[in-house]
Amino acid sequence: MSVEFLLISLIVVATPGTGVVYTLAAGFTRGARASVVAAIGCTLGIVPHMAAAITGLAALLHTSAVAFGVLKYLGVAYLLYMAWTMLKDDGALAVEQEDAPGSSRKTITTGIVINILNPKLTTFFFAFLPQFVSPRDPHGLLRMLELSAVFMLITLVIFCIYGVFAAAVREQVSTRPRVLAWMRRVFAGSFVALSAKLAVARTGA
Repeated sequence: MSVEFLLISLIVVATPGTGVVYTLAAGFTRGARASVVAAIGCTLGIVPHMAAAITGLAALLHTSAVAFGVLKYLGVAYLLYMAWTMLKDDGALAVEQEDAPGSSRKTITTGIVINILNPKLTTFFFAFLPQFVSPRDPHGLLRMLELSAVFMLITLVIFCIYGVFAAAVREQVSTRPRVLAWMRRVFAGSFVALSAKLAVARTGA
């Protein structure tokens, strides 16, 4: 395992994006357990992108403006939907009970969908993974699977750290309505900004 791969993976995962924002929101709303569930969901949402990159299906998104555009705008619409739920009084940033019925299933499903609808992940892995696997390596496929598993592990750990931190300050936030309202706007604004960034993304960028 190269140091370069680990370093790049750490930087990519730690950089705030849709998964980080969603995991932080889960930590603020339902505590540490919910944030871990959200982190698991976001991590599982990476699997289809890695599978596409490994099998070569990412070439379709890499070269087809139509395919890339369809998935991109579905992602934009979903991020805007997430922003709207953040602004609702009873939405994603309303402090809830950690063990609310069905909350874990909803949280993990949303995390998966958020990452599945981001076509930039597929093109990223399409360009990223092959750099660390020699085309002459007889075990190239196994090597890519190994690298993918490491990237997912890093994602899970970093996201959990973000989420648990958010849960740690949850009580301070929940007892201050103005702070809660401000955080709700920050998360909503983050999703809007991320949707705008995705909207201007281009195939092969």
